[in-house]
Amino acid sequence: MNHHTARIRGTLTGLGFAAMLAWPPAGAAAAGSLVQPAMQIPAYPDHRPAPKYRLEAVDFGPVLRHGGGPEHCDDLGARDIWTWRHGGTYYLHYDGAGPKGWLACLATSTDLTHWTKKGPVLDLGRPGDDDSASASYGVTFFDGKTWHLFYLGTPHVSPPPDLIPAFPYLTLTATAHSPTGPWVKQRGVAPFRPKPGTYYSATASPGQVIRRDGEYWMFFSASTDRPILRTLGIARTKDLSGAWRVAAEPIVPPEEQVENTSLYHEAANDTWFLFTDHVGLEDGLEYTDAIWVYWTKDLARWNPENKAVVLDRRNCTWSRHIMGLPSVVQVGQRLAVFYDGNAAPAMPPGVKSHMNRDVGLAWLDLPLVPPAGK
Repeated sequence: MNHHTARIRGTLTGLGFAAMLAWPPAGAAAAGSLVQPAMQIPAYPDHRPAPKYRLEAVDFGPVLRHGGGPEHCDDLGARDIWTWRHGGTYYLHYDGAGPKGWLACLATSTDLTHWTKKGPVLDLGRPGDDDSASASYGVTFFDGKTWHLFYLGTPHVSPPPDLIPAFPYLTLTATAHSPTGPWVKQRGVAPFRPKPGTYYSATASPGQVIRRDGEYWMFFSASTDRPILRTLGIARTKDLSGAWRVAAEPIVPPEEQVENTSLYHEAANDTWFLFTDHVGLEDGLEYTDAIWVYWTKDLARWNPENKAVVLDRRNCTWSRHIMGLPSVVQVGQRLAVFYDGNAAPAMPPGVKSHMNRDVGLAWLDLPLVPPAGK
């Protein structure tokens, strides 16, 4: 195996790689994926909300393992994915945990299962900069002329060797003329920042950007501290290199305990689906325990009851405890759902649950169909 190429280790029963990627056959009508009532509803010791529905994904398994990346960039983990397609190539940004810290790294593919690692696309900032300890999670947007990168920066991390990013989580920007970079950081540009006394007092980190009603909307991650309550907000701008206006209220209550965003619009029923990761609680430890999805017909209004579990320990084939940060991309009549996980048979203790992650892939048949009346 090429040193810089991650090859698929999982299998899908009854289908080879080529057959799986070609399914369903040309001309076949896809049954789609239906949101259905959950047979079992998760219960958390602090009574944080849980979905009453499931949108069951079919797990394929790991497609990019940590380790072996250029400059040892991902020796300690590969997680926090952003995936997109441009031309005939798929691009994947992921957080590589290496000797410098967590940095946004790039991998490319033509089939979604074989990825060539290219190494870090960002470096740490200078001492005193907002990204002096981590420059990670790189969300891209192409405006037709320029590529924009919105990434997570922080001056605080845990002690080595893990160097796990710590609050505050900040949104920083860079630009390039190509999806592969090189990325030029926009020093002095801060789209928005955490604000004391709000739902984004500790975290205001990047999420998906879409063009809407003559503006750009970002669905960003927000949180408080002491206690940590996680949710999602909307920021708007007409200038991708300027300041953004943050909505006064989040799209769902902070008690939902969700973070990060990846959107898909289902044209068949004019419904938006927002994929996110949920932070659960077990034995006193908070960790990303599931991929959830919310749906709405109005991007500015979201009902917290309209949510479903997409992937958790019930249908993930290899990561028995951790399912983190989804990113979705349409492939023909299916939706690819990328996420990160940890193959350890038992939950890693404490902060170790953040390390040694790999990137997995699951599939949803299209169209996505919400419950009637929902």
